[in-house]
Amino acid sequence: QVQFVESGGGLVQPGGSLELSCVASGFSSVYYAVGWFRQAPGKQREGVTSINLDNGQITYIDDVKGRFTISRDAAKNTLYLRMNRLKPEDTAVYYCAAFRVNGAGFEIDITGQGTQVTVSS
Repeated sequence: QVQFVESGGGLVQPGGSLELSCVASGFSSVYYAVGWFRQAPGKQREGVTSINLDNGQITYIDDVKGRFTISRDAAKNTLYLRMNRLKPEDTAVYYCAAFRVNGAGFEIDITGQGTQVTVSS
């Protein structure tokens, strides 16, 4: 199973920017996509963005489109999330995720501790 270590979170003012990083170990070909999830206080964890490793297709939830950019450096086994024009509602713990096929469906592996992002003045 893949293991993730996320970093780069912190306290930022509304309108500011942050770049999160996530280093993966134990990554294998069973995974077909990677992405970022977040969990805000008192809310369920939600998917934010993902990259399909087979075709390069990238998806974002509507709330972050135009503000967040996902990228990866395969040679460094590192996934990034550039976040611009941050809003207080972006406050959450951010996690890396890897997707793999499981029978007729799929599973999501989230194995890191996450990194806290707090947007506040």
